[in-house]
Formats: sequence, structure tokens, C-alpha cells
Amino acid sequence: MAFSVLCFTANDTMMKFLFGDIPLFQAVLLRGLLCLPVITYMAHRRAQLFVRATRHDMSIVLIRAGAEVAATICFLTALANMPLANTIAILQTLPMSVTMVAALFLGEPVGWRRWSAIIIGFIGVLIIIRPGTEGFSLYSLWGLAAVVCVTVRDIVTRRLSREMPSLFVTLITAIAITGLGAVMMPASGWVPPSLTSWVVLVATACVIVVAYLFSVMTMRVGDISFVSPFRYSALIWAIILGYMVFDEWPDNLTLIGMAIIVTTGIYMFRRERIVTSKKT
Repeated sequence: MAFSVLCFTANDTMMKFLFGDIPLFQAVLLRGLLCLPVITYMAHRRAQLFVRATRHDMSIVLIRAGAEVAATICFLTALANMPLANTIAILQTLPMSVTMVAALFLGEPVGWRRWSAIIIGFIGVLIIIRPGTEGFSLYSLWGLAAVVCVTVRDIVTRRLSREMPSLFVTLITAIAITGLGAVMMPASGWVPPSLTSWVVLVATACVIVVAYLFSVMTMRVGDISFVSPFRYSALIWAIILGYMVFDEWPDNLTLIGMAIIVTTGIYMFRRERIVTSKKT
């Protein structure tokens, strides 16, 4: 999970960089066209290109792909219009939202301590987005919508049977997102990419393949409440890359909000380990 979020953050940084040169959905389309041959080749090498899936598994795969498409629209819209670290920070509510939904709908036990941590963590998010103040950006809501979509994606991923190959799931997701770029690109227009843009596109295609593959494998194998807090490492990379590439540095309130989110996440992780050890 830690390596997956590093790749996702590197991808987000490069995509935000591309938005200064080419339209959003053109970048999504070109990245997808570069990713698909790689994923298809990997699936073919592992005999996972054609899969006899049950109706249940195929339904889950399609729901997951739909959630990923919606998350892509919401997140990239926020990313294009907000500082990198702020956008990534909002996405860090995901471990809390996944734990909350897992408790409400999957029956995973969550005590009052972790519920309290979830509430405090969301207060940290409010400090970051600051609704009703001058620092509030409407695009923060796009970021929160992305959290909802990714939560759905991660929860339904747990419902896949072990017979469904991760590479096949990744391939279907990549096809869906590339299709999104193809459908939406005419509305956003086409700009001939520069040589620099092509280099960045190739790089982002490579890291996003690794990111998606590791994410799918992690959410299928690891316990949700155990692996989700490792997503917080994205904040470190977002601050570093945001400063190095875009000369962005979070203000004090944003840093406080980040600290609250990370602290509550670490506490939730610790409580999960205590609960699990008592059971065993």
C-alpha cells in the first residue's frame, strides 16, 4: 500500500503538470492509450487476459470500474484547480471512510474509540477545506466526492472471489478510464502535446499501472483497517513534490488539518491491532 500511494502521488504530480500543457481529458486518454498495451501484455503473459468470470464477479468488476471512472473525474477536476498537497490531504479521509463503511455495511467491528477518531479526523478535513471562509474552494467538494467514489471502489473490491485475477480487474479499470477520456475529449478539445508532455505521459503511464496493480492486490489480501492507514504516506510525498514541482507549500491551517488526520489514522491503526490481538 505504501508503494502504491507513492506511485499514485507521482502520477498525480505529473498529471497536474500536464494540465498546464494539454486539456484534462486529452491527458487521461493519452495516458490510457499508453497504459493499455502494457497491461494487456502483462495479462496475456500470465494467462489472465481472458477470464471465465461468474456473473457475481463480473458485476463487481463493472461496479468497481464505474466507481473508478467517477473518482477519476472528481479527483482530477480538484487536482487541476487546487494545490497538490491540499487535494491529496482531502483524499486521506479515505481510510476513515473505508473503516466507517466497512463497519456499517460489512459488519466489521469498530468500537467507540475508533468512531471518535473518525469524527476527529473529519474535523481535520474541515480545517483543511474551511467551508464558509475565504480559504474555501468549491473544488474541495470535488475532492470529497472522489473520496466517496474511491470508498465504493475499495469496498466492492473486497467482494471479489479469489479466482478473479487482479490483472484482469486492472485491465477492465484501465479500459473504462481510457473510454472516459475518449468520450470527454471532444468537449475539452485537442492540443498537440510537446516533447516534454510525451515524456511525462510515458512516465505517468508506467507508474499508474504499478499503482493500480498494487492497490487491487493489497485491498484483496490485506485487512481493510490494517492496510488503509498506510495511505497517509502520500501526504509526505505530496508536500515534497508540490514544493519541488509547483512551488506550493501548505499554510499553517492545512498542516494542522493534516496532522489531525494522520494522528487519528495512526490511532485507528493502533486500536485495530489491539482489537485483533485480543481476538487471537
